Amino acid sequence: MVTLTPAELEEIHAHLHNYMHTEEAQSMKGFCQHGAVSTYDHVMNVVRLSYYLNKRFSLGADMRSIVEGSFHHHFYLYDWHEKSTWHRWHGFSHPSRAWKNARRHFPMGAKEENIIRSHMWPLIPWQIPKSREAVIVCLADKCCSLYETTAR
Repeated sequence: MVTLTPAELEEIHAHLHNYMHTEEAQSMKGFCQHGAVSTYDHVMNVVRLSYYLNKRFSLGADMRSIVEGSFHHHFYLYDWHEKSTWHRWHGFSHPSRAWKNARRHFPMGAKEENIIRSHMWPLIPWQIPKSREAVIVCLADKCCSLYETTAR
């Protein structure tokens, strides 16, 4: 999707070192997100695109917040494709579930919380991106979702 240098990938991995190797994060590899893309692969796509947009367009957003917030934006830890009465509301409920799970497992600031909770805007109109970082991740999530759903 985007090409990053080895140094840029190393920076991303440095920010995510305490998160990506946890049992909970690794479990996202077993959940389908879009088509054949796992939830883990989707969040990593969003991480890389968000990083790329911020860096290449000199947007001046906090890179740590972008990387950590985008990694946790789908930290809801279930397969929303499985039949369940509450899964039909997944589009509206998963940002809160992801935020609660991420907050339970990892320390985070207000920017990261808003990134997670607002990434589905405008579908959830009251969860508005309130920072440059949240806007970047919200946009990257839409781009990655579209690509993952339609590209074969």
